[in-house]
Amino acid sequence: MTATLHYKSNLRDVFFNLFEFQDVGRTTLGKGSFTSMDEATARDMLTNLEKFVSNEMAASFTESDRTPLSLDKDGNVKLPEGVKKSLKAWFDQEYDKLELPEHLGGYGAPPSVAWASFEMVVGANPVSAFYMFGTFISRVIDELGTPAQKKRFVANINEKRWGGTMQLSEPQAGSDVGEGRTKARQVKDDVYELTGTKCWITNGDYDATENIVHLVLARPEGAGPGTKGLSLFIVPKFWVNEDGSLGERNGIVCTNVEKKMGIKGSATCVMSLGENTPCKGLLVGNVHDGIRQMFKVIEQARMSIGVKSMSTLSTAYGNALAYAKDRVQGPDLTKIMEKTSPRVRIIQHPDVRRMLMSMKAHSEGMRALVMWNASLQDQIELKGGHGKAGELDKLNDLLLPLIKGYNSEKAYEQLHWGLQVFGGAGFTQDFPMEQYIRDQKIDTLYEGTTHIQALDLIFRKIVRDGGQTLQGLMAQVQKTIDEKEGGDALAPERTSLEKTLGQFQGILGVMLPRMQENLYHVGLHANRILYSLAETVIGWLLIRQAALALRKLPESKDAKDKAFYEGKVASARFFAREVLPNVALHKKVIEGGDLGLMELAEESF
Repeated sequence: MTATLHYKSNLRDVFFNLFEFQDVGRTTLGKGSFTSMDEATARDMLTNLEKFVSNEMAASFTESDRTPLSLDKDGNVKLPEGVKKSLKAWFDQEYDKLELPEHLGGYGAPPSVAWASFEMVVGANPVSAFYMFGTFISRVIDELGTPAQKKRFVANINEKRWGGTMQLSEPQAGSDVGEGRTKARQVKDDVYELTGTKCWITNGDYDATENIVHLVLARPEGAGPGTKGLSLFIVPKFWVNEDGSLGERNGIVCTNVEKKMGIKGSATCVMSLGENTPCKGLLVGNVHDGIRQMFKVIEQARMSIGVKSMSTLSTAYGNALAYAKDRVQGPDLTKIMEKTSPRVRIIQHPDVRRMLMSMKAHSEGMRALVMWNASLQDQIELKGGHGKAGELDKLNDLLLPLIKGYNSEKAYEQLHWGLQVFGGAGFTQDFPMEQYIRDQKIDTLYEGTTHIQALDLIFRKIVRDGGQTLQGLMAQVQKTIDEKEGGDALAPERTSLEKTLGQFQGILGVMLPRMQENLYHVGLHANRILYSLAETVIGWLLIRQAALALRKLPESKDAKDKAFYEGKVASARFFAREVLPNVALHKKVIEGGDLGLMELAEESF
């Protein structure tokens, strides 16, 4: 086992979530716009994809970390050859068509299947996965662009494998996007010239494609302040003529590539717009509605990051498990005083089992959360798309900050257990663990930090609709408790869940009145509220999955299936015993909270 072909998928759990727990073969596949895909096709596609990413994509994982990017005088970024080879293989096998609807020449996979495929791609090689963003950009332009803009870009992006980026951040406007100063001056109709500087732009330039289509937020002349004054523009690296042919080099240029802790092969760029050459862009849809339009991209990106964190933790668990089953070290703890006792594999040591089960339960819980939300997105699409599905829309929106915020934060915490299982070997580059940790840490930072996700959860997703969506979710959890799902075998776990649900409701009871007194109370404890809700929901999902596993066990003839279902029950029990009690601690801390920290003089820090 080395860091080279490092990726260890959990395809069995992916299939369990998709086809047993969410039952998308019955609820989604073959319906509406997903008529071209049935369960057998989806299983075959994902099985083949798993083999492909484990070899072709994972092959450049280490090279993307060890071979530096280079930037020439004209602003062109050169990628490691292995990364370019992986990307070429991806497009050659037409896996890019998985997420495309049929009317764009794609396979028409529903969101649940598309996110399952993304889990494997981003787990095998997050750097390469990010360079595939052009496919999604084509979908955004297809949805929001004018007919002329669609004709100009959509087919070109998909047929010619063009790249794509989203550009919000500026030196003075990171999380505070409304402070953006990039300007847009109208030239004619939907054509504008942009001037300014964007920074921290993922894959702002790279040499594996002939063109890159950037979606850029800028402030038109005369527009108001804040986010409402921003508009969204299509800004290609090379101008695209009205007939779709490539024109001259546009004035959007990479001037620096950041040196980073992780995902080093992903070009994080400083972009100069209109400095030496005019930078032309097209106003998306020829309407000034930039932040609402960009949120379609932001929400996709946030879900992507939550999936990336979950997948990184999952493959880290797979690697740690394989090492623990092979590494022999020390005697069994019960025979530690016997000098002649045989040495055992470290998976037989209690603390190693504890660390492994913590990783297993968390990664499976995160996957359950992701795939539940993905199945909701299936139903949203079947109802006509986001904005047309009522309560499902609101539930999807409520879950997104949990997926992004909780998965990214807790995956980073759990990854250190994976390295710990390896001992000193995990600290070396002989194994992938240290790269996993470095590559994953960014997930808590970009596309909105964990605290921004928590504030979004509280203010936009709970308070804004009077808590109705949250109450509906809590009612689903209560239903599992009331109906005694899982029977006597899961009675202790349901009791733990019932206590946790009450404690989370108690947190809200404390926080909502304090919110009226001073919003600093929210600022000090928002992260704890996000963690508490996420762990309540994940605990509920794992218990429901354990109940299904218990129903499946008597009919399981295959030894691997039997072990898998028993493992699902074990994950739920561990999470209920070891993780759900965290919510009680969060409640106690929040109840005892005050504003002393905010009143402390800066000089005392």
